[in-house]
Parts: sequence; structure tokens; C-alpha cells
Amino acid sequence: MGVILEVKNLTKKFSGLTAVNDFSFEIKRGEFVGLIGPNGAGKTTIFNLISGFEKPSSGKITFNGKDITNMKPFKIVNLGIARTFQIVRAFKFMTLLDNIKVSCLSTRGKELAKQYGIDESASSILAAVGLVDKARIPPVILPHGDLRKLQIGKALGTNPQLLLLDEPFSGLSHEEQQGITELIKKLHDDGVTVFMTGHVLRELMHLVPRVIAMNQGKYITEGPPQEVANNKIVLEAYLGKGSEQLA
Repeated sequence: MGVILEVKNLTKKFSGLTAVNDFSFEIKRGEFVGLIGPNGAGKTTIFNLISGFEKPSSGKITFNGKDITNMKPFKIVNLGIARTFQIVRAFKFMTLLDNIKVSCLSTRGKELAKQYGIDESASSILAAVGLVDKARIPPVILPHGDLRKLQIGKALGTNPQLLLLDEPFSGLSHEEQQGITELIKKLHDDGVTVFMTGHVLRELMHLVPRVIAMNQGKYITEGPPQEVANNKIVLEAYLGKGSEQLA
């Protein structure tokens, strides 16, 4: 199981504010990894840097052995990295099927669509995320949980090897969280490497086998969820000094 993503000494500064500070980690092909940290820790900035929406001040990002540090987002997608966002984005007045079909027009998405046809490929993705019965309606009338599923479906339309999920449980009810949890588990079981952030720590920590913890842009530690949850520095970052339980 080789390394699919390697981040070395990554730093991002915004007008003197250091959002990510000399951050390094790697993810192996087929892994399921969580990135945790309190609000403002730099998690989304890490995802923005990996996916090309921000350019690093210094450091290097390698995907499948290829340097992607300063690539544009569409080129990174075409190499096999897809992501979701904290704020759900969709073509509101297009059908769900057409939303997925747009993502299938990426380079890797086209490769998949050539085998089965774009309508069938898009329909199979909607089925995978549990929305095939709503294929002909627009996302503007969907509940928030279904919008989260659609966002994951749009990412899958690009035929990714690595899926970045930024706060996939945000704004969801407990029941909706359970639905998204089962969906993400299935995607990983089907062979997609998954890297995700989350504020709903109990859900995330019971979902991923390995967690990377950060605070104020800096790497703290990584390892099995319970081990990381009991780390003194992690506890202080989340709950303040003297805290005794996180997960």
C-alpha cells in the first residue's frame, strides 16, 4: 500500500497571519484518515492547498508521486483528487441527474462515462449516494442531508482516487449524520481513499482508523482515534487545560 498523498513542510500565510505552519503528513492508498482541530485550526486551508484553491507560501504537495503544489484546481481534479466543501454547492435549478452529469465531464469522469454512457454513469452515482429516486428534481428543494449526499455524488462523478470531505456532518441531524456515515464507509470499502475533517468529533473519531490533529496551523500528533483523543496537547487545544475527555 504505497503513499498516495504526501505533504511536506506546508506553510500558508495571509497578510502576516500564518494559517498553516510547516505542516507535514502522508496518506497511503486505501486509507481512511481524519483531520481534527478546533475552529480556526487550519483544516479547511489544508484542503484548499491540496485541491489548488489556495497556493502555499512554501512547502510541497505530491500526489501519486507527482508534484501538484501549484497546479490549478481543474488539473488536480483530472489527476484524481475530488473534494466537498463546508458550504454545500450545487446547480440549484438543474436536476440532480444533470448536476452529476456536469461532474462526469471531467477528464477522469469521461473515462468512466465512455464505458457505460453518461446517463447511466450519473444514475449509478445517484444510486450509490441514495438519491436515484430524486434524479429528476432540482436540488433547490432538497433537505440539507440530501444536499450533502449530492455534493459527495458530484465529487464521485469526477472518478476520484482520493476524496477530501470537508465537514460532511456539518448542519445535519443525528439521523442524517448516520446516513452520511454509512455512505462514506461504503465509498471507502469500494476502494476510494478518504481524507476528512469534522467538528462532530464523536462521529468522526468512531469512523476513521487514523486521526491527524492540528491547532493554530501546526501539526500536533497522529495515530488511532482514542490515542489522539487522550493526548494532553489535543485536549488542551479543544477544551482548555485540565480537561480529561474528548472522544
